[in-house]
Amino acid sequence: MKKIKYLSMIALLVTVITVSVGYKSDFFEVAKQIEIYTTLFKELNMYYIDETNPAELTEHAIDNMLKNLDPYTRYYDEQGVEKARINAAGEYGGIGAATKIVNEKLVIAEPYEDAPADKAGIKAGDEIIKINDVLIDKTSLENAVLLLNGLPNSKITLQLKRQGKLFTAELTRETIDVDPVPYHQMLDDEVGYISFIKFNAKASTRVKEAFEDLKVQGMKKLVLDIRGNLGGLLNEAVEITNFFVPKDEVVVTTKAKVKKWSDTYKTKREPLDLEIPMVVLIDHYSASASEIVSGSLQDLDRAV
Repeated sequence: MKKIKYLSMIALLVTVITVSVGYKSDFFEVAKQIEIYTTLFKELNMYYIDETNPAELTEHAIDNMLKNLDPYTRYYDEQGVEKARINAAGEYGGIGAATKIVNEKLVIAEPYEDAPADKAGIKAGDEIIKINDVLIDKTSLENAVLLLNGLPNSKITLQLKRQGKLFTAELTRETIDVDPVPYHQMLDDEVGYISFIKFNAKASTRVKEAFEDLKVQGMKKLVLDIRGNLGGLLNEAVEITNFFVPKDEVVVTTKAKVKKWSDTYKTKREPLDLEIPMVVLIDHYSASASEIVSGSLQDLDRAV
C-alpha cells in the first residue's frame, strides 16, 4: 500500500514538473520574441534613414500578426472599442449617413431619411474632403469615420465633392437610431420579405415586429435578407434563430483556450413559427452573427 502511494506521489510530481516546465518554456519563448521586437523597434527608430511613426509601425505589426491567424481575430484601440459599443447599442450621435471607403476615399453610401445629412442636401456618392478642420488625406480613413460621430446637438462642418465641385455643409449632430430592419413588405399575396442589416441590441425585437406584421397581412412564406449584414451581437443571433426552431436546440458553441470561457448557446423560448417555409439570402459580406443565423437555420432544416 505504501509503495502504491509512493508511486502515485512520484507520478503526480512528474506531472506538475512537466506542466511547470511547459508553462515556463512558453513564457520564455514569448518573452524572447517580445525582446526581439523591442530591439528591432528601437533600432528602426534610431537608425532608419526616414522618419518613422512608432504608433503606425505598431499598428501595422499587430494587424499583420493577427491577419496570419484567421479573418476574425482583430485588435481594437480605444476608438475602435467605442465604435463597436456604438454599433452594438443601435444609436449614436452623428450626421445620419452610412459611409464607405472607395479607392481610398471616404464616400457617403446612404443618407438616412430626415437625418442631418439628408436635411443638409447630402447625397449618396458625395466624397467627404474635410471634417471641420481635418483634411481626410491627412488622417487615416478609419479615424475620419469616427470624427463624423459626436455628442448630440454638437456642430460639424463638412467639405464635400460632388461631380468635381466642392461645397460645404454645416450640420448639427442628432441621436441616430439605427433600425436593424429598415424595410419589410409583402412581395405578393403569400411571400413576405424582411431586410435585416445589423445585429444590434434592437435586432430581435424589430425582426419579431416585422414578422408579426407580415403574418397579419397573410404571409405564408418568408424571405429573410441578410446580404451585407456584417453581424453583431451573438445573443441576438440566437434569439432570432429561436423564432423558427424549437426550444432547447443548440444554435452555436464557442470554444476557448480557457475551458471556462467556452459556452453552448441554446434556444430558450417557444418559437414564433415552426412551419413557415423560409429562404435566407446571404452574400460574401454576410458575416459573424449572419453566418450563425443562416447556418443554424439550414442545419436544423428550417431554411434554405
